[in-house]
Amino acid sequence: MSIGFLRQALNALQKQSRRRTPHRVNQWFKWLSPGLSVKRWLLISVGGVLLAILGLAIWVKLTPIFWMIELLRGFLGVIAGILPNYVSGPLVLLGGLLLLLWGQTRTVGSITKVLRPDGGEEELIDVLLAHRRLYRGPKIVVIGGGTGLSTLLRGLKTYSANITAIVTVADDGGSSGRLRQEFGVLPPGDIRNCVAALADEEKLLTELFQYRFKAGDGLTGHSFGNLFLTAMSDITGDLERAVAASSKVLAVRGQVLPATLSDVRLWAELDDGRRIEGESSIPKAGGKIVKIGCIPANPPALPAAIKAIKEADYIIIGPGSLYTSLIPNLLVPNIADAIAKSNAPRIYVCNIMTQPGETQGYTVADHIKAIDIACGERQLFDAVLVHKKSPSEQSLIRYAQQNSHPVFLDREAVSQLGRRIVLANILYEDEIGCVRHNPQKLARVLLRWYSGAHHGK
Repeated sequence: MSIGFLRQALNALQKQSRRRTPHRVNQWFKWLSPGLSVKRWLLISVGGVLLAILGLAIWVKLTPIFWMIELLRGFLGVIAGILPNYVSGPLVLLGGLLLLLWGQTRTVGSITKVLRPDGGEEELIDVLLAHRRLYRGPKIVVIGGGTGLSTLLRGLKTYSANITAIVTVADDGGSSGRLRQEFGVLPPGDIRNCVAALADEEKLLTELFQYRFKAGDGLTGHSFGNLFLTAMSDITGDLERAVAASSKVLAVRGQVLPATLSDVRLWAELDDGRRIEGESSIPKAGGKIVKIGCIPANPPALPAAIKAIKEADYIIIGPGSLYTSLIPNLLVPNIADAIAKSNAPRIYVCNIMTQPGETQGYTVADHIKAIDIACGERQLFDAVLVHKKSPSEQSLIRYAQQNSHPVFLDREAVSQLGRRIVLANILYEDEIGCVRHNPQKLARVLLRWYSGAHHGK
């Protein structure tokens, strides 16, 4: 029975081998299909190789080649008979190399025309080199949510394609909140912003994903991106698969992962004794937050998120709303544990301005303490990045009217908390005085600090 089994196995392998060989041959013959504009240049390249070999043979006086030349009495034979070998050989060799170069250049040109029909200004070699550089970049894990995280991703994607954004799913306001109630899906809002920020065609995709319907029964107020991810969640089965499938379709550089697939609801205890439930309700309550948690308590982390943190070369926390964007990710115990165990450089990007209802009157040290307390008094990061200069007077007046002010750097208190301070000018102000982090400046400073921390280990 064993011999019969072996015979069957060998026959199966032989059949498989026979099937593979014609398939490979067929794949090669496809290059000779009409209309590809490749055949002529491939033939010229082959001719160039043969001519170069012939020239080299003439140069070193290989007798069989000379015999063939005499037999054929061709053009090359005449040249070889008239000119000495040390002249005719290099000439034929040079001619062959020129033919090879011409053929290969035109072959690459034909392939480029197919791969880049829009005729972009960048040369194909520059695109390939950039692609190689990006995919050799450090494995960066960024943790947060809101507009702060998407701003950071917009800058980081020019340095590495190995980016993982771990995003909170505690949002319950606006379009995301409505979809959460009506369809029972995890809120897609923050994830939508991150997917758009990491996409190659970022500007167009951001406009499309941010587009909000102004009319339509049940559509008014919904963003297209939220509806798109909700539909994909229904098709694929959950938000993780939906984001992965969307990322492939939209040519996203990196990956975006929800911190958990649990239906998380935030709650906060205020200093006046009130308990507020709901991410969107906490900032509106107008009190000082003394404790924050979630229902259910201790939600399980997404395994892919834990894997990304364990393999990370660099971990960045923030920027974003402290209690409603950053800390909700850290309320997932496995995520906080994985960050605490990581040996990678870890940095926290502090907000530039305080946020009414969340961090009113907070200093840099207060932000750090809040994160430490939420994670069981553990130090999840080694350094804090703080903006150096104060915003313009116009911006200060605008924010003061909303009871928001620049986050004060209390150096001594931060040092006592065991954190290094990284000071840099990373501010962007728009024409109406809105203060944000500058994506390019922020990414540049973070990568510079990473290089120093990485080499210092």
